[in-house]
Amino acid sequence: MREHIVIIGHYGSGKTTVSLNLVIEAARAGKSVTLVDLDIVNPYFRSGDSAKELERLGVRVIAPQMLGTTSDAPAIRAEVMSAFDSSTDLTIFDAGGDDAGAAVLGRFHENLTQSGYTMLYVINAFRPMTKTPVQSAEILREIECSCRLRANGIIGNSNLGAVTTAQDVLESLLYTREVSRLTGLPITAVNTTEELAPVLADIPEPVRIIRRLVRFPWEAAPQMPQKL
Repeated sequence: MREHIVIIGHYGSGKTTVSLNLVIEAARAGKSVTLVDLDIVNPYFRSGDSAKELERLGVRVIAPQMLGTTSDAPAIRAEVMSAFDSSTDLTIFDAGGDDAGAAVLGRFHENLTQSGYTMLYVINAFRPMTKTPVQSAEILREIECSCRLRANGIIGNSNLGAVTTAQDVLESLLYTREVSRLTGLPITAVNTTEELAPVLADIPEPVRIIRRLVRFPWEAAPQMPQKL
C-alpha cells in the first residue's frame, strides 16, 4: 500500500530535519522512498539540498526548487505529479513554512485527497513566532486554509539545537500537549536526541530519536549515512 506523508510547520520548526529522519528510517526498514521537497520559502535549509546523499541510500528525490516561479511551470508540476504515479512504498512531502509555502502544497491538494495522506504539523516552542500554544494553533489553521488540507497529528520537535537541555525538553512537553488540546489533534511523536531521550522515558506519548541532519551555515556539515 502506497503511503503519502506531508510535513508542515512554521519557519524553523524542524520540518526538514523531521522529513529527512523519516525518509532515512523508512529506507533502512527496506521501503522504497520518495522525498518531494516543496519548500521554496526557506533558501537555507531544504531537504533537497541532501539529494545526492539520499540517492546513495536509494531514496528518490524530487526537488523542484523553481516551483515558486513561472519558469517551465508545466514541467515542474509534472515532476511532482510523478510522485503520485510511482510504485514507491512511501512518499514524504516536505512543505514550505506558513501559508505562503503551504500555497505551493495546495496545488496538489486534489491529488493528495484522492490518493490519501497523513499531514503532520511540526511544532517548536522555542521559535519566536510560535512561543505560545495559541500562536502555534493559529498558524496551523492558516496553513490548512492555504493548502486546503487538514492535519492529522502533531510532532513535538521543540529544541534549541546543540544547546538543548533536559529541562528544555520537559518544559516544552507541556507546550506540545496544550497545542494538541487546542487543535484537537493527537501527538504522534515527541522528538528528541539519543542523549536526552532518558528524560522522556516515562511519558505516555511516542518518543522518536532523531539526528540533527541540518546545520546552520557556521556549523560543521552533518554526516549522512553512507549505506543502509
